[in-house]
Amino acid sequence: MSDQVELSSPPFDSVSQIHFSPTNPDHLLVSAWDTTVRFYDVVTNEQKAKIDHRAAVLACSFGDATHAYSGGLDNGVREIDLATEKVTYLGQHGNAVSAVNYARDQNALISGSWDLSLKLWDPRSSAADVSTHVLPERVYHMDLVNNTLVVSMASRLFHIYDIRKMSEPAQTRESSLKFMTRSLACMTDGKGYAIGSVEGRIGVEYFDPSPEVQDQKYAFKCHRQTIEEVDHVWPVNSLAFHPVHNTFASAGSDGTVSIWDHKLKKRLRQYPKYSGPIAAVAFSCDGSRLAVGVSYTWDDGEEGAKTAERPALWIRRTGDEVKPRQL
Repeated sequence: MSDQVELSSPPFDSVSQIHFSPTNPDHLLVSAWDTTVRFYDVVTNEQKAKIDHRAAVLACSFGDATHAYSGGLDNGVREIDLATEKVTYLGQHGNAVSAVNYARDQNALISGSWDLSLKLWDPRSSAADVSTHVLPERVYHMDLVNNTLVVSMASRLFHIYDIRKMSEPAQTRESSLKFMTRSLACMTDGKGYAIGSVEGRIGVEYFDPSPEVQDQKYAFKCHRQTIEEVDHVWPVNSLAFHPVHNTFASAGSDGTVSIWDHKLKKRLRQYPKYSGPIAAVAFSCDGSRLAVGVSYTWDDGEEGAKTAERPALWIRRTGDEVKPRQL
């Protein structure tokens, strides 16, 4: 059997985010610029639901096994019943919704927007909009581990929150990378996070503010290639930590996915190159699969769009390459 399979019925336009179900390793959620959120069974290779929106969808997230959330360029935040395809409009931001995360322990949805704010929602309530938290910059990315929420913003700013106490950030930081943040993922063990920049570099950061822990943070170059003595540098579009082994995958506009052991500071594997830039990657909840969203990421503007291939979704079986090497 091949180690990867291509899903039928991919989006028609660039992939924005992909996420596996928190409980079912067969179920995948994909948001895209073609104004859809699509729900797949990756084993039967079947699109089980397609939910149309009024504008491009920038972010999606599972709530539980049968509910998902979305946000995008129409400023709205929505709950989707994946079994019935019923959509509940929860409310809206003042600008595009760029990130949505669901905190399962709190039954709370968190959305981030280009309107310089975070919102907390209780999807079970008729007045779903619980609170709004003003930020210094536009939200680009968010990720959540346990009760810690990391918010990546424009101007290379980061806020770290305890979601049980959202009145103010527990920490505010500036990126350790010189260029704009393109990707963010929290470590599975809850000790820190990784960030990727538009300039082919990844930073590994830790939450504990003590000097001895902060001394462990580092950054490294990746998704680069020397072609005919010219250095080519690509954005790191997506990062994802393995749910069991705490290694992580990085995906770039160079069409490659690499697996890294951040403790040993080593690359464990680079998979064969895909046909185009990789916009998003995600591990299944049991870590047995890696989903890869291949689509044009607008690094070359309108000109590049003319020759870009159609988006593709690949599901790759993972093996020993995602396990940390034993010293």
